[in-house]
Amino acid sequence: MAAAPNPIGVLLMAYGSPDDLADMPAYLMDVREGRPPSPELIEEITERYRKIGGRSPLLERTREQAQRLEKELNRRGGPSGQTFKAYVGMRHWQPRIAAAVKQMAADGVSRAVAMVMAPHNSEMSVGKYYQALDRAQNGHAIQFVRILGWHDHPGFLDALAEKMTEGLAKFERETPYVVFTAHSLPAFILERGDPYDAQLNQTAVVLAERFDLPERRWRFCYQSAGASAIPWLGPQIEEVVVELAEAGERNLLIVPVGFVCDHVEVLYDIDIGARQIAAKRGARLERSPSLNASSAFVAALADLVADHLPKGLRP
Repeated sequence: MAAAPNPIGVLLMAYGSPDDLADMPAYLMDVREGRPPSPELIEEITERYRKIGGRSPLLERTREQAQRLEKELNRRGGPSGQTFKAYVGMRHWQPRIAAAVKQMAADGVSRAVAMVMAPHNSEMSVGKYYQALDRAQNGHAIQFVRILGWHDHPGFLDALAEKMTEGLAKFERETPYVVFTAHSLPAFILERGDPYDAQLNQTAVVLAERFDLPERRWRFCYQSAGASAIPWLGPQIEEVVVELAEAGERNLLIVPVGFVCDHVEVLYDIDIGARQIAAKRGARLERSPSLNASSAFVAALADLVADHLPKGLRP
């Protein structure tokens, strides 16, 4: 009997977060590409992590997504006994992307699909992950198929709509004003023709149309801008919440279309920071649940992987 072929690897890459509050200085230095963070910045970010329980669930959520994706791909079955094995690599903390690639090579993986857990493509975000993957591949003969933006994938949009439905249901008889959000990036990317802003706005428009939201009842904004002097894409969620509350909106639903799982930008920036701003102005702010490892989202990821494989290898 012929030996089963080596598994096809699937590498999910995410941002990374510190394992412990004591790791915060080293983590922030990594994020800042070697520039030491100020004591004030360390304390500010540390306090945000304290308020969400001391650490981010990002790694656990990404691993759960990977495990369920691997299971789904193998459930669908590959030709000639082909199997799939999923791996997780972080850009700014352990397990590093380089460590994941090393493990893939040790497991005999020679063909793999790589994707960043960020649906909207930008050289400033997705591009940085693939630069890290380029460095990690040094000496490892693994052929990677790279998935770029997938903001308009039908399965992804279906998964977002499912969670948005759950968010809207929190208001029962009320009809909330809907605010779609995503992580901000430096504004200079617009001058470079970067697709990030256009893709995010497209996602927001598709969802607004799917739920028949009047133009005056929704908007898109950014959040979680970096601590630097350069302009970042806006408007920022804090400004928008104040503006809406002062205009008389008393029910706000935040739909974070740029994030695919729970982590500090969701659990603190929205659930604590933005909610407190709304509450001080007499408004109720709720959030649609994160995609995490929902069945609809995992199915979309499996479709994405299959779509990027040669026909003879698709499950």
